[in-house]
Parts: sequence; structure tokens; C-alpha cells
Amino acid sequence: MLVMDFNGTWKVYSEENLEEFLKLAGAPEMIVKMRKEVKPVIVIEQNGKDFTCTMKTPVCTQVYSFSIGKESEVTSVDGRKFKVIRDSDEGGKLIAQTDKFTSVREIQGDDMVEVCVFGSFKSCCEDEGFRVRM
Repeated sequence: MLVMDFNGTWKVYSEENLEEFLKLAGAPEMIVKMRKEVKPVIVIEQNGKDFTCTMKTPVCTQVYSFSIGKESEVTSVDGRKFKVIRDSDEGGKLIAQTDKFTSVREIQGDDMVEVCVFGSFKSCCEDEGFRVRM
């Protein structure tokens, strides 16, 4: 299991299908509206398989930590809690799975790209879903 180096400060500059994804995820309308207007900054500190992620917006700052291969709990901006299992694949992608959706992050050149879809990792590799470039 290869884990790429995700250390750094990542500024979101492009998002596709965000509004639709948030609505499907059950985010309140206030959060959907706020996220359409705000581009978060994500700071990732990685020490081997251990990560601390900080998401900064003008509205709030969220910090969560996790380790590859272990379940962790994440609290969404609107206060909902959900369990997440994070893993990595042979290509060094960082995979997060909940009971509802899958997120895959990977480094492409100088960018970190995240694709989120409802369902499994297999469907996450297709061109559907929410796509972010940082």
C-alpha cells in the first residue's frame, strides 16, 4: 500500500457538481448556499499513515485526524457525525468511505484532485460525481 505525500496547503480553485452532491448528501440549504460562494483552504499534515486535516472557511475551521486503515468519526459543518474508513490504493490515492459515499483524493502534478460519489470506490473512478481541484 503506497501513500503519496499529501502534505501542504491546498486552495480549492475548481468545483464541479458541488450543489447536487451536497443536496444528495442531505446538507441544509444554508450550507449548500454558503459552499457555492466559499472556496475552502485545506491544510494537510501527514506523518506516514497518520493525517491531520484542517479545513478553513470564513465561517468556520474544522480539524480532524485519521490513520490509514482505521475507522474515524467526522463531524460535518452542520453538525452531523459519520464514520469514515480511510485507505490507500496501489496508485497512492487516498480513499475515504462512508455508508453513503466514497471520496478519492490523488495528486496530479501540482494539484490535489478529489472526486466524491455516492456508492463504492469502483463508481468513484468514473467521471460522475463531485470533482474538486486544489
